[in-house]
Amino acid sequence: MKDQNRLHDSSKLNDPSGLPDQTQNARLQALAEAGVSIWLDDLSRDRLNTGNLAELIATSSVTGVTTNPTIFAAALANGRAYAEQLAGQSDVTEAIRTLTTTDVRDACDLFADISEQTDGVDGRVSIEVEPGLARDTEGTATQAKELYELVDRPNVLIKIPATREGLPAIRRTLAEGISVNVTLIFSIERYKQVMDAWLGGLEDALAAGRDIDEIHSVASFFVSRVDAEVDKRLDAIGTDEAIALKGEAGIANARIAYAAWLEVMTSERWGRLKARGAHPQRPLWASTGVKNPDYDDTMYVTQLVADGCVNTMPEKTLRAVADHGEVIGDTITSNVDDAIDVMGKLAEVGIDLDDVVEQLEDEGVSKFMTSWDELVATVGAAMGQAHS
Repeated sequence: MKDQNRLHDSSKLNDPSGLPDQTQNARLQALAEAGVSIWLDDLSRDRLNTGNLAELIATSSVTGVTTNPTIFAAALANGRAYAEQLAGQSDVTEAIRTLTTTDVRDACDLFADISEQTDGVDGRVSIEVEPGLARDTEGTATQAKELYELVDRPNVLIKIPATREGLPAIRRTLAEGISVNVTLIFSIERYKQVMDAWLGGLEDALAAGRDIDEIHSVASFFVSRVDAEVDKRLDAIGTDEAIALKGEAGIANARIAYAAWLEVMTSERWGRLKARGAHPQRPLWASTGVKNPDYDDTMYVTQLVADGCVNTMPEKTLRAVADHGEVIGDTITSNVDDAIDVMGKLAEVGIDLDDVVEQLEDEGVSKFMTSWDELVATVGAAMGQAHS
């Protein structure tokens, strides 16, 4: 399986940052050498303008970036970095699109060398469709194409949520030859549907006469949010058996997801597409910042190591792994049976995981819509100041 799934060795990437004589952090380099691509879950103009992002590439094995409405709401709260560009804007929605696609385009340029060196596997920067379209298939597919054309860089990934309505939009977008980051995945069943949509999109692209060797995709499987909700329910149950399971669900769920991915990677359907030059849709571990201060702050990284994965981290988590993360090699494939056992025990004590993941998907969409509203308010206020 190693040879089949090994995608690259990012520890040997040339330094694209322009910074002299930078040395990669040994712990993060070990993670990269274990087959995990390290992406930063954050982007701002300040990171770009100050050279912070370039430094993380040079010293922390960072080979990509993910964004979402919450990240941009925080970034654009600093109006100074965006004041000049805001001065020429008159419509809030168009202003947001202009500002965010500019940052993503500039980040894509920063990662261009990594993208070229890894045949497009890494060096990726994500931008998400508006969260208000999460239940709108047609609107999502239309905006995905618009964002792709606006950023106008081959290493951009368009983020589409894995809602029921998002699944056909994912397939259509991939069929157009557009690379996709599927986000807000919480359940194994939905993840299987996402992989089916991805395979279908590649098949549709082939049927339309497209070359599929330049289409890339990742599937963002959320981790810590699962623990946060399950732990709350375990506390409510309150038995010794329930309390003993706290902090177990998120990693177990992700490990089972990886096993589901390996099944697809050995399927005849994937084999036919691979023979035509297709790239795997890699599992990406998202929501990897630890929310419970009693837990190891690197657990959603060091306990989810296997070849062919991506882990996108907030900088706080990245720094924690760099400081004290213990990377011991693959921590997934030999632990799948234990993960299945954990899920069985959770069911025995009364955890309805189907209800958990349905709630988390709804909350995920709702949280991003709230962030979008905050983003609109922030940009509107900044535009007012720029024009005063």
